[in-house]
Amino acid sequence: MGRVVSVANQKGGVGKTTTALNLAAGLALAGFRTLLVDLDPQCNATTGLGRQPTDRHGLLRAGPLRESVVSTDLTGMELLPGSRRFEDVALLAGGVEGRRVEEHLAKGLLSFDYVIVDCPPSVGKLTQVALSTSDEVIMPIQCEYFAMEGLTRMVHVIGKIIGRDSSRLELGGIVLTMYDHHLELTHEVEKEVREFFGDIVFETVIPRDVAVSEAPSHGESVIEYAPYSRGARAYVELCMEVLGRD
Repeated sequence: MGRVVSVANQKGGVGKTTTALNLAAGLALAGFRTLLVDLDPQCNATTGLGRQPTDRHGLLRAGPLRESVVSTDLTGMELLPGSRRFEDVALLAGGVEGRRVEEHLAKGLLSFDYVIVDCPPSVGKLTQVALSTSDEVIMPIQCEYFAMEGLTRMVHVIGKIIGRDSSRLELGGIVLTMYDHHLELTHEVEKEVREFFGDIVFETVIPRDVAVSEAPSHGESVIEYAPYSRGARAYVELCMEVLGRD
């Protein structure tokens, strides 16, 4: 089975989906067979790759998971599309169905080297199901005043899951996003996060870059859309750090 990496943060607008999508793309370009799983009901990872949300989430279908996976325009990268149906969200997070999701993932991911899971912006049941199925979690945080507030709660939830006997989850790292080196606040947040969490924080920071924002409208990762942009270089460097930590 491939290594399962959840990208999670309870706070929205921190670059979670962008990080999940570009991390998956970077790993695929590095030669790893990669699957991006869209568990966020907003389905931005799905539409950001130019695909449509499904009428029934693949993790809830009776057939093999492989039948629900769709190809992307990037060789080596495939997608399990998300669903916006309220019923699907409730079932995915439910007790019996939640256990079925874990079993489905365990049996259906044997052909992938990496599985990147884009979690909802919450610490609810659906995110906890994803974390329970994962080998590690990566947390993007925006360089802003409330960054630490959401982060500490997320770390608490992760700690509880890591403490379970059956858990294989590890804290993969924290990545600073929307980094603007011109702003004093950015440097203050970075200093505080690095002092508190130490080596858990990735050296790579993801800069504010219009190319990162434009790429999803073209159905591509920023690495494909603008390979020489600052954002693309940063996500390539983040992939290298992730591979170096495994």
